[in-house]
Amino acid sequence: MARMIEELEDETGAVIKYKRHANGRGLVSPTARVAESAYIEPTAYVEADARVGIDAYVGAGSWIDKGATVGDRTFVGANVHIGAGCVVGSGVKIGSGAKLGENAMVGNGARIERDAQLAAGSVVELKGSAAARAALATPLRAPRPQQGRDLRTPRAPRRAA
Repeated sequence: MARMIEELEDETGAVIKYKRHANGRGLVSPTARVAESAYIEPTAYVEADARVGIDAYVGAGSWIDKGATVGDRTFVGANVHIGAGCVVGSGVKIGSGAKLGENAMVGNGARIERDAQLAAGSVVELKGSAAARAALATPLRAPRPQQGRDLRTPRAPRRAA
């Protein structure tokens, strides 16, 4: 039977403890939050205070750095580094070998190509038809009219007496 707690030594000699995630057996810091349905490959790491959402997939050799957030149903390929403090939205696909710099932000549904390098603080938004599809997928709520008032006709201004 494999051990559930792993102890590794970093470059400064400090011992860091990780637990094995039940789904995939990847290494997860005790202070990280990883959804039970997320799949973390056995050689992937999720560092302290990071978050990994529902049905996300983190590939072999990938590293989710401190404080990073990976959204629901996001695919992270093999050997990807998601830098400290990054925010990756839901439904994102990140190709193998990509490197996201510190505090980069990736919008919902975006695609990051293989071996891409995103600079620290970069923002990736959806553009064109992909943005239109994402906008259609989120239903807009119409404002509720006030009771007894029809919003289509403007009210006449009051006169001073």
